[in-house]
Amino acid sequence: MNMREEQGVAQVLAVISGKGGTGKTSLCAGIASCLAMDGLRVLCIDLDVGLRNLDIALGMQDVAVLPFTALMRGEYSLQQATQHPTLASLFLLTAPVTEDPETIDADAFGRLLDAARDAFDWILLDAPAGVGALFRMATRYADEAAVVALADPASQRDAARAAELLLQEREIPARLIVNRAIPRLFDDGMDGVGLPLLGVVPDDTAVTLAAAEGKPLVQYTYHGAALACHHIAGRLCGRRVPLMKITNR
Repeated sequence: MNMREEQGVAQVLAVISGKGGTGKTSLCAGIASCLAMDGLRVLCIDLDVGLRNLDIALGMQDVAVLPFTALMRGEYSLQQATQHPTLASLFLLTAPVTEDPETIDADAFGRLLDAARDAFDWILLDAPAGVGALFRMATRYADEAAVVALADPASQRDAARAAELLLQEREIPARLIVNRAIPRLFDDGMDGVGLPLLGVVPDDTAVTLAAAEGKPLVQYTYHGAALACHHIAGRLCGRRVPLMKITNR
């Protein structure tokens, strides 16, 4: 557990997945929103260069958001990170659209995170799916990782590989989030990754509906996936929260 004893010294969480399609970005947004609703200062950084979607999941698609590379180059200051319109303690830096992931300076990104640690309580890195350069950059600087997978065997295998590569790079705490869980697959697919369980998130159409309405999930509903994100945020802060039970509706 990561019960933080000091405010203002951020814990950096890398949210990763073995392949796309796991709902990793929606989960990152949901967890970040819940932490912010608890009064913590949260910075989200979208690292999915060229395929950024974190702004949509946060309900910020109509807001002009600075790319993290502009701050790395000194064009803007950390104080100019884009504030969420309805969650005052939540901030976002998006991914650049046109830059090559292989050319992004990981050392400069580390310096940006060092500065951000003093200004926030949590920093969530929405890493691109797979195990490329920006996956390695995210895990290089993270204090812990959340590995997102579906309950089916293929997704579990991909998550296990991502976790293996993560732990080869650095020995940091890593926990599993099973997303879009349905009762039968959840029961049958829990042992495929070999990580402690951080959370179970039910399959929930509200995730899509909230994005369509331009709202963070946790401001759209308090049930289903939103409640699961609240539980995960609580566990990240060291609270003892029971796992959500996945049942037929």
